[in-house]
Amino acid sequence: MSWTDERVETLRKLWLDGHSASQIAAELGGVTRNAVIGKVHRLGLSGRGQPTSSIKRVRRPRQATHRRQPRTRTIGNTALKLDYDIAAHADLRPLDDVVVPIAKKLSIEMLTERTCKWPIGDPTQDDFHFCGHDSLESAPYCEYHARVAYQAPEPRRRQRRAAFG
Repeated sequence: MSWTDERVETLRKLWLDGHSASQIAAELGGVTRNAVIGKVHRLGLSGRGQPTSSIKRVRRPRQATHRRQPRTRTIGNTALKLDYDIAAHADLRPLDDVVVPIAKKLSIEMLTERTCKWPIGDPTQDDFHFCGHDSLESAPYCEYHARVAYQAPEPRRRQRRAAFG
């Protein structure tokens, strides 16, 4: 397809009338939208008439009930900043009579249904082992590790709220 004088005049007229490049390409036939845009730029047809659809959007006014709360601003990197308030307000359950067990250092082959399966160390290292103490009937862990593993959701929520206030 070549741009004849006739096709260029049709392009120029449709462009100045406000037709889109897709509409012009469909009218000319055998030409893509991108070819029309390229020809328009080569011809220097930057000015346009009024577009065919001149519907103006009406913006709705914002409601006063949806105002954002002002946020406190911080300056600098606060990721490594020590936050002493979190530790002071933390609601940790005391481990009254539970003593941290010294691991029996069982390998995975030595574990049974009655032994604590709390992993200790890095599994890729040679010194990796499991706790090995007697487990509770309802959990795979001993009493100490069960208290560490199973925390009630409410204290954790309070800690998160205190941290992110």
